[in-house]
Amino acid sequence: MGRPLTGEGNLRAPLPTPTLHTARLRLRAFEDTDVDDIFALQSNAHIVRYWDSPPWTERSRAEKFITTCRRMEQEGTGIRLAVDRVSDGAFVGWCTLNSWNPDFRSASLGYCYDVAAWGQGYATEAARALLEWAFDTLDLNRVQAEADTRNTASARVLEKLGFLREGTLREDCVVNGDVSDSWVYGLLRREWQPTPEQVPTH
Repeated sequence: MGRPLTGEGNLRAPLPTPTLHTARLRLRAFEDTDVDDIFALQSNAHIVRYWDSPPWTERSRAEKFITTCRRMEQEGTGIRLAVDRVSDGAFVGWCTLNSWNPDFRSASLGYCYDVAAWGQGYATEAARALLEWAFDTLDLNRVQAEADTRNTASARVLEKLGFLREGTLREDCVVNGDVSDSWVYGLLRREWQPTPEQVPTH
C-alpha cells in the first residue's frame, strides 16, 4: 500500500504569488498578456520534447494555464512564476513550486524556458530564487523534482542547485507512443545552500 494522504479536505489559505528578483531576472505572477508567450513556448516541439505531454496545438491551452496559476494561488497548493529578463523585459520562461504539502513540508519544483534562454544559467538562477523564498516562507523540509533521463541539461540544473539523484522511474511516461524513464531528485532543507544576494520582494 502507498502512504495515506494527509490534509485531505482541509481548507487552505491562499498562497500569494511573490515577486522575486535576481541579478538578471524578475519572477512575477502571470498576467493575461502572457498568453501568446506561453503558447509559443509550450507549442514548440523542440522545447517540450522531454515533457510528459505533447506540444500544445490550441491557444486556449495557454489561457487555461494562466487560470490554473491563479487557482493554485487561491487554493494554496503552489505557485507558478513568469520569468522576465531584467535587461529588456523579455519573457524567457517560467518556474513553479507545486504539490505543496504542509503536513509533510514538501513540494515539487518545475520549469520551462525558451530556446534563446538555454545555456545562460537562467534556469538555475530563477530556481535558486524560488527555492530561497520557498524554504523561508513555506518552511519546507524537502523539494522534489523529476527529469527525463535524456534531458541532461535539466539534470545539470538540478545538480547545480544541490539536488541529489535518488532513483529512476522506469517507463513512467508515454507520449505519442514514445516511452521514457525519469530521474527523481530530492533536496532537503539541511542540504540547501542559499545565496544572500537573492532577496524576495512583495
